[in-house]
Amino acid sequence: MNKADLISAIAGNAEITKASAKKALDAFINATTESLAKGERVSLIGFGTFGVAKRSARTGRNPKTQKPMQIPSKMVVKFKPGADLTKKVK
Repeated sequence: MNKADLISAIAGNAEITKASAKKALDAFINATTESLAKGERVSLIGFGTFGVAKRSARTGRNPKTQKPMQIPSKMVVKFKPGADLTKKVK
């Protein structure tokens, strides 16, 4: 499912126009992105929790030359599915 498919599904389930569904989805994405950028968690009970974690620096290998290289630390987005989502996906 891509973004256009998701917008169509939201519009159909909520009985709203596709334009309204697109605005709602974009607002959700923007609000979630802003919260994660601040280091906050976004928790949707039953669905899951988005959070950020620091990935430590490590030594990797350049796949082309096979020489060791240092990979710097960075912040990554994590998602932990909720119980309801896990049960439905089984």
